[in-house]
Formats: sequence, C-alpha cells, structure tokens
Amino acid sequence: MQDAFAYCADLIRHADRDRFLAALFAPADRRDGLAALYAFNVEMARVREAARQPLPGEIRLQWWSEVLHGERREEAAANPVAAALLTTIERHGLAASALRELIEARRFDLYDEPMAGLADLESYAATTSSALFALAAQILGCDAAVAAQPAGMASGIAGLLRAFPLHADRRQLYVPTELLDRHGAHAHDIFARRPSAGLDAALQELRNLARRHLAAAREHVMALPPLALPAFLPVALVRPSLDRLERGDAFAAIELSPWRRQWLIWRASRNPARIAG
Repeated sequence: MQDAFAYCADLIRHADRDRFLAALFAPADRRDGLAALYAFNVEMARVREAARQPLPGEIRLQWWSEVLHGERREEAAANPVAAALLTTIERHGLAASALRELIEARRFDLYDEPMAGLADLESYAATTSSALFALAAQILGCDAAVAAQPAGMASGIAGLLRAFPLHADRRQLYVPTELLDRHGAHAHDIFARRPSAGLDAALQELRNLARRHLAAAREHVMALPPLALPAFLPVALVRPSLDRLERGDAFAAIELSPWRRQWLIWRASRNPARIAG
C-alpha cells in the first residue's frame, strides 16, 4: 500500500505542485491521505484531456463512481490512486458521497455546453474546489466546512479564470452566459479570440466575485486550528493570481512563476493571515 501512496505523491508533485508543497507542511502521518485525495482530484480534473471524447470520459467517471460505491474491488486494488483513496476514506472517515458529487460535477467538463448562470458556476466551484478543502481538512483532523465553502469558491473561480485561454481554444465556456449577456459579450467572439469591452467587463465581474468569496473566507480561515491550515495554503495564491489577471490580456496564458507560488505558500505557512489576505 505504501507504493500506492508514493505513486500519488509523485503524481501530485508533477501535476498539482501547489498542493504537493502545501501537504509538506502537514504532519507526516497525514501526508499520505492528502496525497491520495489530491491525486484523485488530478484524475478528475484531467479527465477531458485524458479521454478526449465525451463517451470515454463518461466511462472513466463511471468507473470511479462504481469504485466509491464499493464495486470493482479487484480493479481498484490494482489502481494505485483508487487503492490509496479507498484506504484514506476508511482511515479518516471521509464521506464517499462528497467524492461522488465531485465526480458528477466533473461531467460538465466533458461537454461543450456553456455554463448558464452564476449560481451554476458557484455550485460547480463548491462541489469541486470547496469540497476538496473540506475533505483535506478532515484528513488533518478538523471540521473546516464553513471555511472551505468560500475558500473553495474563490480558488475555484480564480482557477477557471486562469484557464480561460485554454477553455476558449477548446470551445468550452465556464464564464456564465448570464454574465456575457449582461455585458453584451458573445461566445463566438471568445472562440475566435476577439477581445471586447463586454468580455473584459464580464471577466472583471468574475474576478470581483472571487475576491468577495476570498474576503468571506478570511475570518473563517483565521479561526481554524493550526492543524487545519496546510489544507488551505493554496488559497494564498488566489489574490496574487487575480491581481495578475487584471493586468493581463484575457487570451494570454497568465500564471505566477513556480518560484513565486512556492514562496507564497511558504509565507502563508509562517503567517496564516496571508492565506486569504
């Protein structure tokens, strides 16, 4: 089983380095569980890229759903991420239902149907990002659902904004059509990579929404016990990412440099006020 956990740690080291670094600040006996949870999230986040077509993606997600329902035991035992995740669920009493809801939310990623409204976007962020923070905190021995909700909203929306150029190339639309209509922006312009004042206004509104969720998270995160804080260290990247997005081109790939991301996580580990600051 230790080989399965080592596989998960190696996977997130390359595919989700922010959470890999954050997990290093957790107690040693909890890092395996965090690695398993985060590796599962990597598998879910890249399902469209791995499957390329909706049907194989549906099959992949259905396999994971069946694993969490206690089926496909032999196949799960042979899959290091599944084996490590199932052990983590049992060891830390995680709710498999929250993981199954995350899988269901990720079905949206497989198709090119646009996100309809802001409520739909917030529901997507809550079921994917917020749930991940809450489950990570549970692995650390804390109930942090109240802090996880706004922290996950802020982090999830910021992540979708960073991925906007990639999604435009794929003809995926996570910016709600409700928002685009309000500002007179059009999907066909986005897919053609044509900038517009309406699109800029819609993206600014989303950045403002992420900032409001981040502000709401601050008080709750500051009230958490120190043991829970490693689960929330990636939130320290949200505000700097939003600041940089505001200064950039909507269609340009904008990411904080690896060294700065690492420094922001380290700084937040030393001063929890910087996590949602």
